[in-house]
Amino acid sequence: MPSTPQELVLTPFRALRYDQARIGDLSAVLCPPYDVIDEAGVERYEAAHPNNAVRLILPRGDEEGPDSKYRHAAAMLADWRSQGVLVPDTAPALYVYEESVGGHTQRGLVGGLGLVPFDAGIVLPHENVMPGPVADRLALMAATDANLEPIFLVYDGGGPAAEIVGSTAQREPLIDVTTDDAVSHRIWAVTDPTELDAIAADLAPRQAVIADGHHRYTTYLHLQEQHRAEGSGPWDYGLTLLADTSTFGPQVHAIHRVIRSLDVATAAKYAESAFTVRRIDGGVGAGLDALADAGASGPAYLIAGPDQAYLLTEPTSEALDRAVPADRSPAWRGLDVTIAHHLLISDLWRMPDNVDTVGYAHDVDEALAMAKAADGTALLLNPTPVDAVAAVAIAGDRMPRKSTLFTPKPRTGLLIRTFDLG
Repeated sequence: MPSTPQELVLTPFRALRYDQARIGDLSAVLCPPYDVIDEAGVERYEAAHPNNAVRLILPRGDEEGPDSKYRHAAAMLADWRSQGVLVPDTAPALYVYEESVGGHTQRGLVGGLGLVPFDAGIVLPHENVMPGPVADRLALMAATDANLEPIFLVYDGGGPAAEIVGSTAQREPLIDVTTDDAVSHRIWAVTDPTELDAIAADLAPRQAVIADGHHRYTTYLHLQEQHRAEGSGPWDYGLTLLADTSTFGPQVHAIHRVIRSLDVATAAKYAESAFTVRRIDGGVGAGLDALADAGASGPAYLIAGPDQAYLLTEPTSEALDRAVPADRSPAWRGLDVTIAHHLLISDLWRMPDNVDTVGYAHDVDEALAMAKAADGTALLLNPTPVDAVAAVAIAGDRMPRKSTLFTPKPRTGLLIRTFDLG
């Protein structure tokens, strides 16, 4: 029976990487994570290059049945390796991975994360998972014997690991490519034993929070359980990007809500019983500035329609006590997104909190367009700070669905971990 790590472990591995001399422009073979690519995106990335990574992570099936797509992915991975499209690095490494876009730079370490159950308090989730995506990713990983794309974890604190990441990024990179979303990606290998030992010692006592990849981490655990009778092995680790939020961490964006069939004037009127409501004369642009300012001192929301916008602030303690469940952690109860769902949507607006009524948008323009199309109200939120996400995770709670968007996301195809290479 394999032992479970008692600390945060990120182990070196021999990455499988595209042969750039053969491929040429690496951007043509890379793609975003599987869960943000729609069918049109699959077709676009398939057309970009016959060896695009989307063919591995979202493979096509055929008349042989729904599981044929996983067999096709495994066969394709084997073919690309035998043809020299994908080649392994000669030595195990931790990889420094830098992403830069719009003046923001994110850096972290990519390695094999030692898998621990959530109740160990080492790797902390902040969202729940659904069985469908887990079953899909499990079938793919089991067929390919590979982690085709990394999950994304964050921790806080600086220290030797962050210092080594910073100094490594001053060297000549192994990979330097800019993708179609204008994100620059650079990768370096850390192989020096002294540096690897220093990183391991620094990370060991820390906790990490899953920023992106809850379903895939759960899949890692299920795959490990499938191999439990075989003892220890490569299935005891999962491909992970680990970034320090105190140095070069991610950006966190809000995911806005759209309340269908509720006009903004009515929404503002009903909110007056629990909030200070102020009409914004300068439109949504001015409203967003006011929203950001108000968010510094407490929960705040901007509700908007085609020609009106209102700022909602200072919810009363009586309303919060009435609407927000008291049996959850203070960190969870204080989240803007928690109060939005329980006090605004369910209590004051008396709207059913389901996907038929509540839509989700990743940017303001999308939210406003959705609200206009649905004769509804765009409910615009401030981003949830990383430390608030961590506080909820440490308390053992889960964020409301679609609460946070961490960016930039790691690009798929840069580093692949296969079980035969460790």
